[in-house]
Amino acid sequence: MRYAWQDGAVTAAADSGQPSTTFFELVGGEPTFRKLVDEFYAGVATDPVLRPMYPEEDLGPAADRLRLFLMQYWGGPNTYSSQRGHPRLRMRHAPFRIGAVERDAWLHHMRRAVDRLDLSPEASAALWDYLERAAYFMVNVMEDPAGPA
Repeated sequence: MRYAWQDGAVTAAADSGQPSTTFFELVGGEPTFRKLVDEFYAGVATDPVLRPMYPEEDLGPAADRLRLFLMQYWGGPNTYSSQRGHPRLRMRHAPFRIGAVERDAWLHHMRRAVDRLDLSPEASAALWDYLERAAYFMVNVMEDPAGPA
């Protein structure tokens, strides 16, 4: 299976030359992304590093935003952009301290969530590669929190 960015979505094509489909469709559509995000936020709900970053008592709105974003990114409906405009991920996350500790906590919960999906090894690797790159991209604090002030 080959994955490529095409027409604003990640597409998947079998090496045999079969027609392309979106990654979103390939992995099962909205139910897969709903499970991914629900599993992720189940971990965030009790995480001492990440939970304080969410001011709402209910994590549901944050889960909805992440689910819609990921669905759109991977070739699903463009509901995220219709409702919120351009993702502007770094800008939207700028008010929060995101260093190595926060990044690693996010990746921990996301790894657990990805592992609970019933994806092919190739699809799982493609999804994880994106999520890991995104987590590193969001880091906005470079100092070592354990080091001298």
